[in-house]
Amino acid sequence: MISLNIFADLAHQPVGAFAAKPTTLTPGQQEASALLWASADGRVKVGVWECTPGRFTADRTAAGEHCHILSGRAVVRNADGSHARDIGPGDLLVLPQGWTGEWEILTHLRKLFLITPDAG
Repeated sequence: MISLNIFADLAHQPVGAFAAKPTTLTPGQQEASALLWASADGRVKVGVWECTPGRFTADRTAAGEHCHILSGRAVVRNADGSHARDIGPGDLLVLPQGWTGEWEILTHLRKLFLITPDAG
């Protein structure tokens, strides 16, 4: 039998301890996350992520990502600086596999993420 999983109240889901953001461009920027579900092969992942204000680079060449913004504000742009998009609570951002760019977190951000090959 296939089990159904429900994750409620994602705005308050614990994310664990904050740690330095590895790809930050802003000294002191931190992130935390909680993996809620992963496929048996580990290729699909669902979780909650938070990040403090600052800028960082992002690389989605191995897998795409769907981001549902729960709280906070950010600007996301392509690696060449083009196509800047303002995002905030309630927005869904699709980063297709192959995308690279930069996030600028304006206010402490919390998102639900779905990482999967062929997203987008």
